[in-house]
Amino acid sequence: MVDLKSQYDKIQQEIDTAVIDVIRSTQYINGSEVKNFQHDLENYLNVKHVIPCANGTDALQVAMMGLDLKPGDEVITTSFTFVATVEVIALLGLTPVLVDVLPDTFNIDPESVRKAITSKTKAIVPVHLFGQCVDMEPLMEMGKEHNLYIIEDNAQAIGADYIFKDGTRKKAGTIGTVGCTSFFPSKNLGCYGDGGAIFTNDDELAQRLRVIVNHGMEVRYYHDSIGVNSRLDSIQAAILRIKLRKLDEYAAARRKAACYYDRAFANHPRIKTPVRSKFSSHVFHQYTLVIENLDQFALQKFMGERDIPAMIYYPVPMHMQKAYIDPRYKEGDFPVTEMLSKSVISLPMHTELDEEQLKYITESVLEFLGQN
Repeated sequence: MVDLKSQYDKIQQEIDTAVIDVIRSTQYINGSEVKNFQHDLENYLNVKHVIPCANGTDALQVAMMGLDLKPGDEVITTSFTFVATVEVIALLGLTPVLVDVLPDTFNIDPESVRKAITSKTKAIVPVHLFGQCVDMEPLMEMGKEHNLYIIEDNAQAIGADYIFKDGTRKKAGTIGTVGCTSFFPSKNLGCYGDGGAIFTNDDELAQRLRVIVNHGMEVRYYHDSIGVNSRLDSIQAAILRIKLRKLDEYAAARRKAACYYDRAFANHPRIKTPVRSKFSSHVFHQYTLVIENLDQFALQKFMGERDIPAMIYYPVPMHMQKAYIDPRYKEGDFPVTEMLSKSVISLPMHTELDEEQLKYITESVLEFLGQN
């Protein structure tokens, strides 16, 4: 799905030098490269504070801890997402409230969010899925009206721009109260291990988050709050600094590949290609098709036999996952999410795709559909 080897080959000298420099410095934890990356990312995102951490799941958990959410507080999010979004809500003893998504962007439906707000609601977690932003303005209005925190799950859309109605732009993850991202290797900005970060423009919240990621410790061995151990390694930070400089270039390469896919599938009656929202740029973390009357697993197997990876995100919605079964929800409650879970398939999407590969991938999909 992601050709990290070819990508590395192009930046090998820079990466190898940066990694060796960290090893020679012996500053493996919270070294200068972590601080340098933090500042570089703050400048790129135009956000006051970036708090690096160990992974994207920790970023979400620490953000909720920093907002002092209490057991029983309700947090609204989508049922069509990776488990981490809901997992951290459950781990903290909060109450996940799931809602449906929109059929065109696959992102959370603002009207469904509005209907789900109760007196116990304390936060909304929009997930910027597959590389483009949720429509944030209505959610921000709800947050202001009901005094709710907006926690952006930006694991899949770093670098995307949200475009407000007045034409102004902000980077995904910097619009709400706090934003969270993952630097898992397959992400648009990925390191060579685990990594994550939290973003905010709130000075007091940023200070709390910095304390929480460091065992609740502001002064060494003095613990004023309960924290966790969640740090970005210096080696990973050094790698991310190099790749951050190329992030917009990488996004352009992904968009070019997406345009090829669009043209190849444009006239097929069963295929719906990804929609580009008018309020968001798209950085194509995934290129996901919706195909009518699709046997997803048969297509996935067919592609695999041709040495083409294809992924199904996500075959089981959160409200139907065994670990998150809840009497409030049943099959049929979220028709769009359930439809998507049965009809989506994601094709290879990365910075190194060439026309020969794209031709082979698209022809294979069309061949399968011609037989089925």
